[in-house]
Amino acid sequence: MANAPLKGIIAYPVTPFDTVTGEVDLATLSRLTDELVTAGSHAVAPLGSTGESAYLREAEWDAVCETALQTVANRVPTLVGVSHWSTEGTVRRARVAARHGATAIMVLPQVYWKLTEAELQWHYAAVAAATDLPVMLYNNPGTSGVDLLPETVVALARKIPNLTMVKESSGDVARFRAIRELSDGALSVYNGSNPLALDAFRSGAAGWCTASPCLVPRWALELYAAVMGGDDGRADAVLAELLPFLEFIVGHGLPRTIKAGLRIQGRGAGSPRAPLMPLPEKETKQLQGMLERLAAHPLVDSAATGTAGPAA
Repeated sequence: MANAPLKGIIAYPVTPFDTVTGEVDLATLSRLTDELVTAGSHAVAPLGSTGESAYLREAEWDAVCETALQTVANRVPTLVGVSHWSTEGTVRRARVAARHGATAIMVLPQVYWKLTEAELQWHYAAVAAATDLPVMLYNNPGTSGVDLLPETVVALARKIPNLTMVKESSGDVARFRAIRELSDGALSVYNGSNPLALDAFRSGAAGWCTASPCLVPRWALELYAAVMGGDDGRADAVLAELLPFLEFIVGHGLPRTIKAGLRIQGRGAGSPRAPLMPLPEKETKQLQGMLERLAAHPLVDSAATGTAGPAA
């Protein structure tokens, strides 16, 4: 996958909300996005599930897209999640992302009615045709209720030339290799399941789409560096220490856990937007203990990764 449009650690920022008004806090969004870049993330991906995209009004969505991309300022590639319930809405968001300079767009089949194969193909083809940007198909049956099997994904990609990437979040590690083999290597595959980070890279994933750099950027970067450097022992050791944290943030919901962690680190981004609620006190204390342990752990430090960042 030498020509993969995106590689490495692809970091998801949260969408901050003002603690008083509940409105989008663009200044804090800009700061947090800049921190992801300066910490060493290889790409930034605003407006995914971590960014609470589904709960934003369209004007808010546009403002978050513009602010995040202006902040990144082409220092690293950007991947914008443009999913919407309707094809029209998804197309509109794709064009906004393209206008503001996105590197690529990501499309989850965000549906209420189960789509037929013909409807699914039409939807992706219409979104892909709306811009010249590379398209990442996002398979996350846990949030979308739709599970796109490797055979379906490859069949779609063969009919849509700029559908060149797949983010696979089903939790089935065998799919990373299956998508690559069925597409004869034409599709770049990305991992969206945090606990599978190491297995996915070893199965040929080009990148790891993750919110973990919001709180522990050096750990995510060191895992990637160890894999790319062929240091299997170090990669295993890093994941062993990081895994409880990864399982925790996934298990308790990314928006609430990442925002709780930012608050613990003195980098508050407000609360999640209703119907999501803040992380309860008991779980917040558990998260604090994990973050303190990772920050103090000798296995990963700034000297080891050559990065600077707000946290471990």
